[in-house]
Amino acid sequence: MKPIVNQARKREAFTIVELLTVMSIIVILIGLMVPALNKVRRYARDVQQMAQFNAISAAIELFNNESDGYPPSNAMDPMNQAYCGAMKLCEALMGQDLLGFHSNSVFRRDGMDAAGTLPLYPRNIDAMAPALRDNNLKARKGPYLQAENANAYRMKDIYGTNIAPFLDVTFVLCDVYKRQMKSGQKTGMPILYYKADTANTFHDPNLAAAMTPVDSKGNIYSYWDNHALIGLGKPWEPPGQTTSSHKMADPKRFYMNTQSDRITTTQRPFRADQYILVSAGWDGEYGTADDICNYEWRYKE
Repeated sequence: MKPIVNQARKREAFTIVELLTVMSIIVILIGLMVPALNKVRRYARDVQQMAQFNAISAAIELFNNESDGYPPSNAMDPMNQAYCGAMKLCEALMGQDLLGFHSNSVFRRDGMDAAGTLPLYPRNIDAMAPALRDNNLKARKGPYLQAENANAYRMKDIYGTNIAPFLDVTFVLCDVYKRQMKSGQKTGMPILYYKADTANTFHDPNLAAAMTPVDSKGNIYSYWDNHALIGLGKPWEPPGQTTSSHKMADPKRFYMNTQSDRITTTQRPFRADQYILVSAGWDGEYGTADDICNYEWRYKE
């Protein structure tokens, strides 16, 4: 008979089978939890994106009240230089230097006045004579969004340096779905902005082939407003990989997914008298089912 003291000192331990069973249960639980956590995180990000759209919409209305009209969104500037809707939106709400929109601006991408003689957004405003600097800042409206929360990034921060036909220093407002870009920066994708042309009455994808950057052929919205930006592809794809195109590069997809399904007697877009905002959503690709818009997005193939 073994001494009682030795029996008390005997240690109980898990067997290999018991350890493997516990580990298997933990792995299964983690496998069940990860998709649920991803869904929660994605839903939270979608809510954050809608909150950003609400802030942008309020800022656009402030601009509208002070400037008697919504910002333009056409693809070109008055000098026929590429300056798309996403860029014009950022200038209207923040100014080209994030210090506010200059009241004399005609939305030239070079930041000059209508005559091309006076820089409205000087590269180094502090280097100006004090009186000129004060006059410049007094002529500003806004900014209508806080610079720290506006998600404003230069094009080169998103796409790197290969961004023809745009200037790499131009700011755009980006969505909240930040990811590592080929540029090395972590940003969201540009928010697309389309202003409705209330003089027009169509929303016809069959007219897309005949449309040009300066002629929408009667369509209320022109896909050309951001088509060149969409054409830059997906800057979040791995370095060295050929940049693939967005699904919204197809003009018909733009018109299908911006068409209101409440009006059945004719083809009409959502928000036919205002503007449309589009985020590329969780996957970073424009024209897919997870896009977030300032209207009820219903994806159509």
